[in-house]
Amino acid sequence: MTVPVFEEYEPAIDCGCAGCAQQRRAAALPVRYGGHPAAHGARRALVLVTAAGMVLSCGAAEAASLAHRSAGATGVADPQPVTPQGPAGPLNGTGAPGPPSGPDSVPRATTRTAIMDRAKKWVSSQVPYDMEKYWSDGYRQDCSGYVSMAWNLGSNEWTGSLASFGTKISRADLQPGDMLLFHNLADPAVGSHVTLFGGWTDSTHSHYLAYEQTRPHTRKATTPMAYWSNSSKYVAYRHKGLTSGTSDSGSGTAFPGVKKFGAGADNAHVTRLGKMLIAQGGKRFYKKGAGPRWSDADKRATQAFQKAQGWKGKEADGIPGPDTWKLLVKGTGRKIPAAGSGGSPSAAPAYPGRGVFRPGQSNSHVLKLGTQLVAKGYGAQYATGPGRRWTEADRRNVEAFQRAQGWRGGAADGYPGPETWRRLFA
Repeated sequence: MTVPVFEEYEPAIDCGCAGCAQQRRAAALPVRYGGHPAAHGARRALVLVTAAGMVLSCGAAEAASLAHRSAGATGVADPQPVTPQGPAGPLNGTGAPGPPSGPDSVPRATTRTAIMDRAKKWVSSQVPYDMEKYWSDGYRQDCSGYVSMAWNLGSNEWTGSLASFGTKISRADLQPGDMLLFHNLADPAVGSHVTLFGGWTDSTHSHYLAYEQTRPHTRKATTPMAYWSNSSKYVAYRHKGLTSGTSDSGSGTAFPGVKKFGAGADNAHVTRLGKMLIAQGGKRFYKKGAGPRWSDADKRATQAFQKAQGWKGKEADGIPGPDTWKLLVKGTGRKIPAAGSGGSPSAAPAYPGRGVFRPGQSNSHVLKLGTQLVAKGYGAQYATGPGRRWTEADRRNVEAFQRAQGWRGGAADGYPGPETWRRLFA
């Protein structure tokens, strides 16, 4: 699957209130002088009818949106949300709305866990969508108010100011609690929207779990990356005040970093590593079970797991890296062999060369590849199972496996090379 090149727009500081939007529309109308008075009246009537039509069409769009919404909280969302928003302002709906926050805004410190916990509360409460009302926590009940609440901001922001509280990141780096933001600079009242990223829902990263405030109420739903409309214009941001990716609980899926392990390390990530290693056959290395303080048992168990994958040298030094962590978290790596079994995996079949994995090719190597992909949990694209003839389903399954290794671009083109082959059969 070809990853599209996304054109990203930096949200600007602009006002999207109804008054300013009306002024922009009025300024766009041609001003003419002279002519018969009846002609002036006709033009005035045309403007009024057009405005009324816009209101009625918005209502129709909203009705159509409501009619097509999925009843399930995790169902596939409809492509045309109706998400007008209020301007930046204080909490609790008191006082006059203030100007958009400036670039020097200092966000409150928070964690990914806290962000997602707050986001889920509104989903559970099914907070009704309303750009003029405020929930009991003081946040406005529209898309930008929802993200302001989840990010624990001290004010109600809008799509034109939320960017100042975040750091721009690539979509490939998205993690739960980050936001995807589209601010329509040409007309903020049309299409502008923001969602919270809740995690990938497929191995190709083409869909994600979006937490958003939209009519009729807050929801989480499987959504195409980045959204149903204006997809290429959404920009990914990470909260500037993020203090820890997982609130140091060791419960996230992202690799916490090499510094969390090794001599002197004492944290929840070490405990989680030990538990995952035990689940993968490393129980014999631990006399008292996994704990937060790094020990020789952790190093020996990690090294045994790395060697079980067929890794050698620095790849099997007993210190977990991103690849080791990913295999342990997903449970897709080869388990640690039992004591006395030699500790080395059976040899992988020799790599047959790139030429056998191309359109029109039919051979036993393609069948062997497909069978192993299914065994590793990467056979989702097969409609009837793997076969001897190379197909697009083979390529897409290989691509999913390559992306699971953290590879991107040409390294995840769906055609197996020597390293893909080695890891697949490890």
